[in-house]
Order: sequence, then C-alpha cells, then structure tokens
Amino acid sequence: MNRIRSRGQGMTEYIIIVALIAIAAIAVYSLFGKTMRNQVAGMAGELSGAGGSQAVSAAKSASGEAATEANKDKGLGDYTNQ
Repeated sequence: MNRIRSRGQGMTEYIIIVALIAIAAIAVYSLFGKTMRNQVAGMAGELSGAGGSQAVSAAKSASGEAATEANKDKGLGDYTNQ
C-alpha cells in the first residue's frame, strides 16, 4: 500500500513541477514573444540569402518594448488587460 502512495506522490510532484515550468515558459513567451519571432525571422532570412536586417531591427525595437513592459508595476488585476 505504501508503494502505491509513494508513486502517486511522486507523480503529483512531477505534475506540479511541469505545470510551474509551463507557466514560466508562457510568461517568458508573452513578454519576449515578438522579439523571438523577429530574431528567428532574421536568422531565416540570412540563411536563405535574402537578408534579415529588417527583421533584426524589428527584433531590437520589440526587445525595447519588452523591457519597458517588464519594468511596469503590474498586479493580478492587470492579467486580462493586454
């Protein structure tokens, strides 16, 4: 009986850890998503030979916007206000 409880406890802890990692990933992506998309677009443009300077400059401006948003004081009431 203890063996079953131990497995259940381990699985619950694993689920909690995975959920916390997912929440952190969503938060990072929502904050830096535009920057990451523009950087990937710039790299893809460079690899294809088309040039990616426009996407790289867009990534720079998006990172500035993300830094500004990160410095704002927000609470849980601001969660639904984008």
